[in-house]
Amino acid sequence: TARRDEALGELASALGLSKPPERIECYDMSNIQGTSAVGSMVVFIDGRPEPKEYRRFRIRSGDTPDDFRMMAEVLRRRFSRVAKLRSETGALSLDAVGADEVPEDDADRPREAGWAVPDLVIVDGGKGQLSAAVGVMDSLGITDVPLSGLAKRFEELHLPGRAAPVVLPRRSQALYLVQRIRDEAHRFAITYHRDIRGKRALRSELDDIAGIGPGRKKLLLKRFGSVRRIREASVSEVADTPGISRDLAERLKAHLAREGMLA
Repeated sequence: TARRDEALGELASALGLSKPPERIECYDMSNIQGTSAVGSMVVFIDGRPEPKEYRRFRIRSGDTPDDFRMMAEVLRRRFSRVAKLRSETGALSLDAVGADEVPEDDADRPREAGWAVPDLVIVDGGKGQLSAAVGVMDSLGITDVPLSGLAKRFEELHLPGRAAPVVLPRRSQALYLVQRIRDEAHRFAITYHRDIRGKRALRSELDDIAGIGPGRKKLLLKRFGSVRRIREASVSEVADTPGISRDLAERLKAHLAREGMLA
């Protein structure tokens, strides 16, 4: 606890915050050659990860990878509800939202649409991603949420309107905390990206097999979850899937073998 308090205090001082950030949100994007692009939001409260507050976003816009556009999309989806509720209530206070939406341990932190407003937002990627974040928040009229961009190479924190980045001392608790938050956001994004890619791969591999329509593909996906697991399953295990006969299971395995999917 002492180290977490020290880290949050150091971070507040370095970034010019009025108080140690209680809720920190960090955003990261993940895609490989532009496919299955996703975004992640991880939340640290009082310096500790709060997985129940994490959110995942499937990128909707564009067919080519564009980190800035993806970051802007995710932040707009996250904070548009904040802007909408503030516009409807005309206030920023907790009373305007309703205390019944707020858990007891969050009672002193404003919440919009069930999500607490962060004390600090970190976007992974540096100046470009930070610029995208600033553009979104300005367009939504949200000016009270501190923003920073974490450059990957030197782990520098960029701030809006400031040319020189903030460089945290190499052995500071603040740097350790920022690194942990960044790594967790990256892990969460990569995990989701792999899950999405696996599901898409499974669907595409099954598309050309006679007798396996959308319903049976869904059942196979629910049972096995990935191409690798179908690869490893026996014909009998595949045939145990509801709606899959042994004959169909044999044809499925033969198809995957022909496509080079089996070792």
